[in-house]
Order: sequence, then structure tokens, then C-alpha cells
Amino acid sequence: MKKEKSEVQDIDRSLYDFKNEDADAYRLKEGLTEEIVSQISVEKNDPAWMKKFRLESLKIYNELEVPNWGPSIEGLDIDNIVTYVRNRDNKMVKDWDEVPEDIKDTFERLGIPEAERKSLAGVGAQYDSELVYHNIKDEVAAQGVVYSDLESALYGEYADMIKEHFMRLITPRDHKFAALHGAVWSGGSFVYVPPGVSVEIPLQSYFRLNAKGAGQFEHTLIIVDEGAYLHFIEGCSAPKYNVANLHAGAVELFVGKNATLRYSTIENWSKNMYNLNTKRAKVEAGGKIEWISGSFGSHISYLYPMSILSGEGARSEFTGITFAGAGQNLDTGCKVVHSAPDTSSYVNTKSISKGGGACTFRSSVVINRNAKGSKASVSCESLMLDSMSRSDTIPAMDIRTKDADVGHEAKIGRISDDAVFYLMSRGIPEDEAKAMIVSGFSDNVSKELPLEYAVEMNNLIRLEMKGSIG
Repeated sequence: MKKEKSEVQDIDRSLYDFKNEDADAYRLKEGLTEEIVSQISVEKNDPAWMKKFRLESLKIYNELEVPNWGPSIEGLDIDNIVTYVRNRDNKMVKDWDEVPEDIKDTFERLGIPEAERKSLAGVGAQYDSELVYHNIKDEVAAQGVVYSDLESALYGEYADMIKEHFMRLITPRDHKFAALHGAVWSGGSFVYVPPGVSVEIPLQSYFRLNAKGAGQFEHTLIIVDEGAYLHFIEGCSAPKYNVANLHAGAVELFVGKNATLRYSTIENWSKNMYNLNTKRAKVEAGGKIEWISGSFGSHISYLYPMSILSGEGARSEFTGITFAGAGQNLDTGCKVVHSAPDTSSYVNTKSISKGGGACTFRSSVVINRNAKGSKASVSCESLMLDSMSRSDTIPAMDIRTKDADVGHEAKIGRISDDAVFYLMSRGIPEDEAKAMIVSGFSDNVSKELPLEYAVEMNNLIRLEMKGSIG
């Protein structure tokens, strides 16, 4: 069967580069107008306040300028992006057997049902603009844990809680793509963990964008109440096309007093994707947010998870790895705001660039006047695998009290020829030797990922490296 001209072959992405040609049976027209936003509101059965919020966000979007300080996004034209696409059935189920066969096959190939059976307390699966599956284990629900699609929760017991928290950490005025998200958001998950409840097994949401020339705008809202614990895993992927796709989701995390939230993400967006995602957490006294981030896909990325340490003794840890190959410019990093005494933050990142890929790491640490006794440490290491590639580190520190301990360390280097020669002298082929060195470089990050994702990350590195290093 002859493949469509819209498909572009990409090295070793067979795990993700498959598509369902007819699954996007219903799609709105391209562009962004009041009519389109209103139609999305109808499709989502919005309460009145949400429709008003969408239209206000659209107005703000039209007022704001496109960011011009990062990688160029001139290739992204919202007039050519479809903001809402759904499958034929347009329904969410709690039984995999009821998911449409072609969509079910997609998630089976990605390993989501198997992961749920083996090691997850609950799973949400989004396909284009709609959740197609959402479920939580009975024993976890019995603890009072709520895990559902966000739209259903808008009309349930927690409707007032959602209205109180929705787009309060990330507001439409933050930047143009936050406003876009406010106007056209669709799908995503809502999680509430009651006080003192520890969810020992992770929850996971997986986002699959199948449609060509479309955007995905899921919203994740997680509230971990006082003394509770949760590990939430986010995965995403898409097949590759020769037209731009857009991801502009939003993640809002509320961590209560003495609570802990571990938020793990590994993204494998295709290399025609513009990933303009926004993530933010607010941490109360004694609470802790742990960010684990792996960025391997997309053409352009703007991604900087932010922690607001609002209570005394609040903590933030960010561990991340970025891998940029040919045709990729990944601008990533994180931001921490210390707004209370004795807060602490630790940032540890690794970036790898090859084949002309570019990695930029931006960090911003703000320690306010009342954040006395706070500590912040930022460490970033970059590995360039050839002379065509690029790596930049752009740290920013705004320290407004003398009673603080702040440090920053950055290292940039290349693979040692001596190390490669040593491994080759032991009978290891050159490309395998270099892949081993890169895997070792990223080892402390992969150890922080859930097991399946750590294996996936190392496999991706090996596949990307094979035959691609000069």
C-alpha cells in the first residue's frame, strides 16, 4: 500500500510513527475564531462560566504578541491548525474492550493496557481532543482518591473545587499560548488525593495526537491535600507529518501542607511538533514537588516547569534530560520562586545534542525578601556529540535577601575520544561505544524515571545514536 505524501520517514521511530488514517472522523475547521471557540464549548458541554472563560481567553490571545526571545516558531501558523478533533464514537469508557478497535490497537502497541495491568493504580488515555478511556482501581478509589477526566468532574461533586483552581496558577495573561489554551483546552485529567492518603502505585495519563495539522490542548489539574502522597506519570507521542502540529497543554499542581507529589514526564512528540506546554506547581508549608522530565521529541520546545514555594519549609526538586537531534531546537529548563522562609530547591539537568540539534537550558531562581534561610542549587551538564550541534545555558538568579545559600554549576563537553577508543579496543563497535557513554552520562536521570520509562529512554538514545554520529 502506497503511503501518503504527508508522511515523512524519521529514523527509528517505528514505535510511535504509525497512524490511523480515518480515526479523526470529526474535526472543526482550521484557525481560531469566536465561532470555533463557541463550537468547542458546545462539544464539551461547558457550564456557562467555562464558556465565558474561553471567550475571554480568546480575546486575550488576540491582544498578546508571539514570544520572540526563544527559538523561532515562524513555521507555526494557527490559521492552519485544527483545534478540535475527535474519533467517530466520541465517548469515554472504563473498559478497554469498549474502546474503538483501531484506537485500542494504538494504545495496545504503545503498551498502555499492559502497564495498567502490571504497575498502575489508574490510567487515562486521550486520543486527539478527547479522553477515550479512564479508570482507577477499586482499592484506590476506596481511599477517597478521585481520578477522572476533567470535563466530567466539572459537573460532579468536585465542580466547585475545579472552578476555584482552574487556570489560577497558569492564567491566560501569562503568555499568548496560555491564552490559547484557555480558549480551546480539551481533555486532560483531574486528580484529588484526600488528606493523609498515600497512593502507593502511580497514576498515569497518556496523550496521543494522531491527527495531521492539529493541536492538542489537554489540561491536567492535580490537588494533593495535606499530608498526602502521589506519583503521577505523563506520557505522550505522535506520528510524524510534513505539516506542523501543536501541543499547548497546561498542568496545574497544588501540593498541600506536608504533602508530596512526584510528577514524571517523558515526551516523544514527533519532530514536526511545536511543544509549547506550560506546567506550574504551588507548594504549601512542608510540602514537596518532584519534577522528573525527559524531552526527546518535537521540532521546537518551550518547556519550563515552575515551582512556587509558598509555605515555610516547602521543597522542590527538578531532574531532567533533553536529547536534541537533527532538526530539533529544544529550549527547556525550570523556574523556582522561593516565597517563604527555609524553602529549598535543587535542579539537576542533562542535555545531549547531535546531528545539528540545539539544546538550550534556562533556569530562573527567585528568592524573595521574606524567604530567609532558603537554599537553591542548580547543576546542568551538556554533552555535544559533534561540531554541528549546539548547547547553551542561560541561568538567571534574583536574590532579594542576604540570608540565602545559592549555587549554580554548568558543564559543557564532548565525548572523549580516549573513552571511545578504550571501549572499541574491547571489541565494542563505535556507535555502540558512544551510545554506552551517553547512557552513562544520563544514568542518574534515568534512575529517577519509572522503570518502563527508563528502559524506553535508554532505547531511544541507542536508536537515535545508531549510525548518526560522525
